[in-house]
Amino acid sequence: MSTAQQPHTPHRAGADGAPQAAVHAPTPTVDVDHTDPDYRDWLKEAVRKVQADANRTADTHLLRFPLPEEWGIDLYLKDESTHPTGSLKHRLARSLFLYGLCNGWVRPGKPVIEASSGSTAVSEAYFASLIGVPFIAVMPATTSREKTRLIEFHGGTCHLVQDPRTVYDVSAQLAAESGGHYMDQFTYAERATDWRGNNNIAESIYEQLRLERYPEPAWIVATAGTGGTSATIARYVHYMQYDTRICVPDPENSCFFDGWLTGDASAHCATPSRIEGVGRPRMEPSFVPGAIDRMMKVPDAASMAAVRALETAIGRKAGGSTGTGLWSALRIVAEMHAAGRTGSVVTLLCDPGDRYLDKYYSDDWLAAQGLDIAPYARTIDTFLSTGVWPD
Repeated sequence: MSTAQQPHTPHRAGADGAPQAAVHAPTPTVDVDHTDPDYRDWLKEAVRKVQADANRTADTHLLRFPLPEEWGIDLYLKDESTHPTGSLKHRLARSLFLYGLCNGWVRPGKPVIEASSGSTAVSEAYFASLIGVPFIAVMPATTSREKTRLIEFHGGTCHLVQDPRTVYDVSAQLAAESGGHYMDQFTYAERATDWRGNNNIAESIYEQLRLERYPEPAWIVATAGTGGTSATIARYVHYMQYDTRICVPDPENSCFFDGWLTGDASAHCATPSRIEGVGRPRMEPSFVPGAIDRMMKVPDAASMAAVRALETAIGRKAGGSTGTGLWSALRIVAEMHAAGRTGSVVTLLCDPGDRYLDKYYSDDWLAAQGLDIAPYARTIDTFLSTGVWPD
């Protein structure tokens, strides 16, 4: 088109006679309101029910493991088995449900799906039932029968897989197919709990130690499944400027120790952990290596010996993860005693042993797994009777 034919923007003259650009209509505001009064009423009631559970639940006990008084060292176990669902994971499940609800992820009538080795699923099934939503647990086929029974008792459904490494993908797929929410404890455990306080497990430990002779522990020993508990404790210790050190024991067939030692976030392990609840085939997003002072690689047979020593000492059966932590805590106590240091050490009693009677307390199961606990049992016995930890 010629210059004479090209369109032009019309102008109008201003008060001084200068041309002005044409006035265009302003861009309208786009306003979309998705407010759903029925959903908001349901949400408020669901959050109230979850918070009410915390409000009426007494704090868990801090038990003393008997050591000779003259050593000047106190060993405690934070007994998380006294939660309504019987494990440390009750705290996590409560936090995850509040996180999912307040983010708008958990919806009425839609299932919550979780990848779990059992205990988290038991606790999440409880909270799902509390607020009236379906629950599906995706777990390895080797999960103890008692855990599957407890999940079903609380109204959940168990979806078992042969390869433990597939629990993540299967959970995500079930959530996509059902329109539900994949809770994903392994990603959100470290962020769903307020590590600065709000009655988290670390704050509880320090409050309960307040009147003890060594109120600030030299070490807190916490095993890692998601990594969320060790992250919460470590962050709280740093935030409160305590001198307590954090040790994370890792069982056989878990990659956390290797990933922490080498700084390799891609570390993995092809063989599943025999210690339910701890040890993972990959470096989970909730595991925070930089917050941890020390790790130990604990033989599974040592974990089994430790839970049996615990029963002898305090008359309580506990799960294998408790044994992994107790073995490491006893080593630290031995180290302190040999160096002439006094103080306190805290580890966790994660869940009750009656969930594992067909495993960790079965001599037939130990034999089938090729686990000889006798040498480790002798080590514990020797230490508790002489104060010397055999090399």
